[in-house]
Amino acid sequence: MQAVSNKIINRIYGNGRGWCFTPKNFHDLGSPEAVRINLHRLEKKGIIRRLARGLYEYPKKHTSIGLLSPSPQKIAKAIALHAAVRIQPSGAFAANMLGLSEQVPAKIVFLTDGPRRRIKIGSQEILFKKTTPRNLAMNGKFSGALIHALRHIGKRQIKQHHIEHLKNTMDSSAKAMLKKDRIYAPEWMYPLIDSITGGSSARIR
Repeated sequence: MQAVSNKIINRIYGNGRGWCFTPKNFHDLGSPEAVRINLHRLEKKGIIRRLARGLYEYPKKHTSIGLLSPSPQKIAKAIALHAAVRIQPSGAFAANMLGLSEQVPAKIVFLTDGPRRRIKIGSQEILFKKTTPRNLAMNGKFSGALIHALRHIGKRQIKQHHIEHLKNTMDSSAKAMLKKDRIYAPEWMYPLIDSITGGSSARIR
C-alpha cells in the first residue's frame, strides 16, 4: 500500500498545482480500492480537495487569500478524459477565454458528445451540453473556441476591436489552423476569419 501511496502522490506533485483529476488517472498504479483509499487520505490531510464525486484537484494557493478557485478548463478536461468523450468550450466562456469579453459567466458551457452533466463548484456552474459531431470537429483546437466565441457574440455585435485583438494575440500557427478550419464556420464568419488570418483587409464597423 505504501508503494501505491508514494506513486500516487508523486504523480500529483509531478502534474503541479491546479491539476484536476479522477481516480482513473491512477488506474495503472494500483487497484481501484487502493487508489480510492489513498485519495481519501490525501483529501483528509488537505493535500488535495474533492470538487465533486470522483473529481479532485491539487489546488493552487495564494499567499494572502489561500486556496484559489479551480480552472473550469482543467475540470472539463479531467471529466472528458475520465469519460473518454470530446468537449468544446462555447458561449460566453469561450469569448471570455479568448479575451473578446470581460464578462465572466456564472454558467460555463462545454459542448460534448457524452452525456449531459452539470457540476456546481462554489458559485460556479459547469454544464456539459450534448451536441452534434460537426460542433466537435475542432475538439481541443484554438480555432474551435474562436468560432464558438464569435457565434456567441453574434454577427451584428462583432466590432473591429474584436478582430484586431485576435490578429494581435494569435500566432502564425493559430492563424494557419483557423484558416484551415474555416470550413466548419458559418458563411457569415468567412470575411472575419479572412481578416484575422490576413486573407483580406476588410474592416468591420
